[in-house]
Amino acid sequence: MPDTIDDTSRRRAVRDSLFMAIDLLAQDRSPIGPARVRNLSATGLMADCPYALLDGERLVVILRGIGEVAATISWIAHGRIGLAFDRPIDPKAARRPVMSAPPLQTGRTFSAPLRPGSR
Repeated sequence: MPDTIDDTSRRRAVRDSLFMAIDLLAQDRSPIGPARVRNLSATGLMADCPYALLDGERLVVILRGIGEVAATISWIAHGRIGLAFDRPIDPKAARRPVMSAPPLQTGRTFSAPLRPGSR
């Protein structure tokens, strides 16, 4: 996958519809707030966004399974924004289930319960 994205590639990218929560940060990494992704591609996303942002503004998006991705607002309309990523991502990585933490290791081992009358 290339490290940069041109405008033609952005518009041709395959988009997956989904609902996923993300966190938006300003370019200086100060928190803006959560947003809800409606579609995601390797080159950008569309999200419901209630914040007063500007077209062309630089943001950082925190995507589950991927981490921080720098992006630029490419459009704003009717409470939604379009973001163009600075670098391509793997959208499938954002769809992978979040794994829970492994069980706490106490050092104690457990055996199967005894059956009645087995002592």
